[in-house]
Amino acid sequence: MTKFSRSTAVAVAGALIVGLAVLLVGLLRGGTYQGRVCLLAEPVDQTSGQYGEVVSLAMPAVVELARSPSVLRSVAPGSGYSPDELGPRISVELVPASGLARVSVRAPLAEQASTIAEALGKAMVDANLLAPVARLRMLDPRPEVLAVDADVPLVTGLALVAAVATGVAIVVAGRLRAAQPRGGPASVRRALAAAGVHRPVAVLRGSDPATPDQLAMLGRAAGLPLRVVPVAPELAETAAKLAAALPEDQTDEGSAAVVAVADSQRHTELTATLGVLPAGAVLVAVVVACN
Repeated sequence: MTKFSRSTAVAVAGALIVGLAVLLVGLLRGGTYQGRVCLLAEPVDQTSGQYGEVVSLAMPAVVELARSPSVLRSVAPGSGYSPDELGPRISVELVPASGLARVSVRAPLAEQASTIAEALGKAMVDANLLAPVARLRMLDPRPEVLAVDADVPLVTGLALVAAVATGVAIVVAGRLRAAQPRGGPASVRRALAAAGVHRPVAVLRGSDPATPDQLAMLGRAAGLPLRVVPVAPELAETAAKLAAALPEDQTDEGSAAVVAVADSQRHTELTATLGVLPAGAVLVAVVVACN
């Protein structure tokens, strides 16, 4: 299987897993029931000429009345919710030019939805919002209870969006990972730690023209002559060119500031070389050769 087909397969598999998970959670979540009561505004006195004006002005306030603190406090004790939790579960729909309001409440149990809706309707009637010209009354003695099923098109759409987003994220992450160089400072420092070198060591690029000057500064700071050591035979030429660019007196056999020239991807040789350095040698830098 090629690299392209492997990455594609991983992206598709990840997208399917996430999409199915979102779909299952959406379709199998706990059922919700909606209890609904209808409140109708009617005149207290059939001869009152202000009924229509009062209803048209006051009925919009029914929406706020259903979520008012006084109504919520009176309904909450028998609902299983606190007033703050109950408010978001209530919705009110006004039927235009009719004086009719549909008050609904959502709950996980049918009996609970019915009980809350009935108590809510009675509390709103008792508030006497339209007094003294009109009053609210419940049209039916018992609330209507409906099972609210999962919105299949919405859940499916969310699952598709989640699947596509996951697939794109996996593809982008794979490309970013592939674009990163495998041999870098982080991998060199891991090799140094494996060799028992835990103090700070400069990691430089052999292709950087400023590397010889930086090494010369490190040598002066260490107060020791620099000694360039290739960690593998194929790096001997690179090490020789680097040594030639450094100041003179680079071949002292005593104490020296060692500069290791390592491969850009393989660090096994680096670990082995550092393990056999003389006691007087101090590793000051690792130059990563670009292949």
